[in-house]
Amino acid sequence: MPKRRRGIPAADLAAVRRRREARHARFEELVDRALAGIPAPFSAALREVAIVIADEPSREQRREEGLAPDETLYGLYEGVPRTEWGADDVPFPNSITIFRLPLEEDFPDPLDLEDEVRITVVHELAHHLGIDDDRLTELGID
Repeated sequence: MPKRRRGIPAADLAAVRRRREARHARFEELVDRALAGIPAPFSAALREVAIVIADEPSREQRREEGLAPDETLYGLYEGVPRTEWGADDVPFPNSITIFRLPLEEDFPDPLDLEDEVRITVVHELAHHLGIDDDRLTELGID
């Protein structure tokens, strides 16, 4: 009986990796453009948060946000909003995570994806600034 190797041949695997890296680089560019488009004085708040790009929410994030199996997130702010800072607070690392796969799946059109990445970045930065979801809806940023 002939033997067959498992997996993808090395040459094909390299091509898959190059395509994946290119797709990730394009998504990072969208996030960079969204960040660059945030006007002063709000852009100064970006120095206070780490911007993270992840494929999708972790199990822990999904549990903490109370997501059902068929629900996901485009972005997530984790930290202490500026409006809750106090003199006696211990510094806590603040982060904004943008989830690539849900955004790419729900917005296959490149222009729609770019727009939704911008909206997501602004939405999560607003949480860092102490703006809640109800106020964001009032402002049309939901």
